[in-house]
Amino acid sequence: MAMSDTPADGIPAATLVIFRHGPRGGPPELLMVTRARSMAFAGGAAVFPGGRVDQADRDLARRLKGIKNADEAAHRITAIRETLEETGLAVGVVGKIDAERAAEARRMLHEKDALAPVLEAMDWSLDLEAIVPFARWFPKNERLPRVFDTRFYLTGLGTGAVDIAVDATENTRLFWITARDALDAADRGEISVIFPTRRNLERLAQFDDFDAALSDCAAHPPRTIVPFFEEHDGEGWICIPDDAGYPITRERLRGLSRG
Repeated sequence: MAMSDTPADGIPAATLVIFRHGPRGGPPELLMVTRARSMAFAGGAAVFPGGRVDQADRDLARRLKGIKNADEAAHRITAIRETLEETGLAVGVVGKIDAERAAEARRMLHEKDALAPVLEAMDWSLDLEAIVPFARWFPKNERLPRVFDTRFYLTGLGTGAVDIAVDATENTRLFWITARDALDAADRGEISVIFPTRRNLERLAQFDDFDAALSDCAAHPPRTIVPFFEEHDGEGWICIPDDAGYPITRERLRGLSRG
């Protein structure tokens, strides 16, 4: 497959797993999006909001005061920007926020194609500490049309009584669902999930609440996960390391959705 648009070290990207309290005290729900089937990467798949790091994200990160790692800050800014663009949620920002202002910020983001002018116009500041590192996936050994080096982050909304709306360009559906229910829906063929999404859903299904997820992040500091291939009993498997916090670390290649 053509790899001409992928740098040797992968396309930097960020994605955000957004928690809200489950109804009636049940497991936490996560916000997922269904990507348009026309998208080159993960077309038709259910994923978490996210996308590639833009130069404008890096420019904004370099202008922030007190930032020790501008590259990490740029990835968190990407997670904030892509979430606003794809879902209409204003997360990781501080200031006056309600449904009307979030909708205006989203409209402005589509117009300006950068987060910095939106923050200035809305009189918002960034809260990058609200965007918590969870995992990093870089499938550089796989033959994919594009290879992304993706950092996964977590954030919590509390009750999550917020307005969301699909962008109807890159994505076709937004929905709240528990990690366990998402896995069950994938097994029934109701949604499609690619290998990294399934592994992360399995890990997320272990957590009874957002605090438990934060504790797991502390116990398993993110390191770059590079899937690799093995053969067992004449069958091909795609695998990840056993000590990265994931309860299931391999899957048969036969019938696998890899993006």
